[in-house]
Amino acid sequence: MTPPDGATCAGVDPADEAAVAAQLGRSPRGLRTVASRCPCGLPAVVQTAPRLADGTPFPTLYYLTCARLNSRIGGLEADGRMREMTDRLGTDPELAEAYRRAHEAYLAERDAIETLGTQVTAGGMPTRVKCLHVHVAHALAAGPGVNPFGDETLAELGEWWTSGPCVTPVP
Repeated sequence: MTPPDGATCAGVDPADEAAVAAQLGRSPRGLRTVASRCPCGLPAVVQTAPRLADGTPFPTLYYLTCARLNSRIGGLEADGRMREMTDRLGTDPELAEAYRRAHEAYLAERDAIETLGTQVTAGGMPTRVKCLHVHVAHALAAGPGVNPFGDETLAELGEWWTSGPCVTPVP
């Protein structure tokens, strides 16, 4: 069950919730848990509830919160990476199959929490690449080898965290 927006979620440390709010510039919605941390220790990805407190479906299970990583990914998106990746789905059957499996894994994880009655996942899966932020969040939460475009984007970004935390941790 999702607590009301802005309320501390059971199992989420209040310091993590405060860090996520600082990263996003607003209170997190549907926060369930921290799914991945930056090497600095702050949350990088959170897992969100499939429905917000008001019942609105929220199919994005993994949400990227690191402001620095979000900015770097935005630069790749501005360079047209999603179009290039989508084009490759039509010419590389192995990549298309790996991407379909990523979609199915994402859907299975979300449905294990709550079924939304839809095959819609996030980021354009399984037929196009719409949002690299979603794919990186999925790759960080699930680990290498699950989301090919998330893995590829992370490899291209390299050591994005080396200049320290993206926000000053809230005491």
